[in-house]
Amino acid sequence: MSLKWTDSLDIAIELDEAHPDIDPLKINFVDLRNWVLQLTEFDDEPEHSGEKILEAIQMAWIEERD
Repeated sequence: MSLKWTDSLDIAIELDEAHPDIDPLKINFVDLRNWVLQLTEFDDEPEHSGEKILEAIQMAWIEERD
């Protein structure tokens, strides 16, 4: 399975597993973007990300934690 920027919930799950000690409320978008790009399953164009996409990923990660 390859992840695209629009797969915010799946990306959030992968980030939660890769960074269990990180509070998603405290991450900045630069770090978040870099961590998404480093995911093994991620396969999308880096320049296709934007603030709304990163915000959706962050919100999904927060919800995943709850």
